[in-house]
Amino acid sequence: MADAVASGSSPEEKRTLRRIDELVRRGLVAERDADLLEQVAERYAVAVSPAMLALIDAGDCADPIARQFVPDPRELVVTPEERADPIGDRAYAPVKGIVHRYPDRALLKPTHVCPVYCRFCFRREQVGPEGEGLSAAELALAFDYIRTRPEIFEVIVTGGDPFVLGSRRLGEIVRTLDAIDHLGAIRFHTRVPVAAPEWIDDALIAALSAAKPVYVAIHANHSREITPAFRAACRRMAHAGISLLAQTVLLKGVNDDVAVLEGLLRALVAAGVKPYYLHHPDLARGTSHFRLSLAEGRALVSALRGRISGLCQPTYVLDIPGGVGKAPVAPSAARPRGDESWEVADYRGGRHFYPSLGEI
Repeated sequence: MADAVASGSSPEEKRTLRRIDELVRRGLVAERDADLLEQVAERYAVAVSPAMLALIDAGDCADPIARQFVPDPRELVVTPEERADPIGDRAYAPVKGIVHRYPDRALLKPTHVCPVYCRFCFRREQVGPEGEGLSAAELALAFDYIRTRPEIFEVIVTGGDPFVLGSRRLGEIVRTLDAIDHLGAIRFHTRVPVAAPEWIDDALIAALSAAKPVYVAIHANHSREITPAFRAACRRMAHAGISLLAQTVLLKGVNDDVAVLEGLLRALVAAGVKPYYLHHPDLARGTSHFRLSLAEGRALVSALRGRISGLCQPTYVLDIPGGVGKAPVAPSAARPRGDESWEVADYRGGRHFYPSLGEI
């Protein structure tokens, strides 16, 4: 990267950057890479919001914020194991806009637009300004599907990012879901409190008001994303009775360091956000430069034990390719000894005997 992004308030600095020539002009990418990056942009949407732009140190070629949002020529490399639909959404989509993978919960995807486009996104071939959202008729059919499945306890509104819809459309979705008797909870997945925290205003918060519990799961990957504006947005939601969770993707060059993860997870809890999932990166096409091995991920999660409280600990999960769901993949502290007793490791690495049921 070239010179650091200058501070100030020019019109360009107040708008989302979507074109490669804009990124070159701001010193976020080298001009020599522009042709390759145009090829990347033809395949995968590009957007760097003003809030993220303000956090990027363009003088640091390894900047963890830039790495998440600024396109990279390595995205043109597709490895044999990578897939267009790495977690198998399409196999579990009974009607447009619904993914029903688990019996008691379903995804509702009303939009494929996001405020920023993460370079590692597992839906990167579906999202973008040209992404196909739901028409009013299609959304009605999606609601009908949910109404006629009493086994569905929770609806997760995702996308894309549902918070780009605005308060009126969000309010309509919440009111419709709130009126479905068998639903017990409504959850939203969003990047907005990080990428555009100013959107979390009174109108949006009012739109999320429901008789049923409403949860907002926020995607954050680095402690520098936990800005004063982020914390203020979270306070506003929490004061309105909205429960806040966080999801993080484990990414090489962003947070594959125990101190970095510790800083992020503590910052989230201090902002009133419970770390929920730590995702092993998915096999999305063009993302191999973000992936670390499962063994490396497990080592990082093991190193967090004893460093941070249980409140800060997310569940380390892998989405099994093909659509069969998530699996917890953190190493176990307990292992059987062969005689129904167990050996259990403490956080310092010490090992201890635990008796079988018959010995208690």
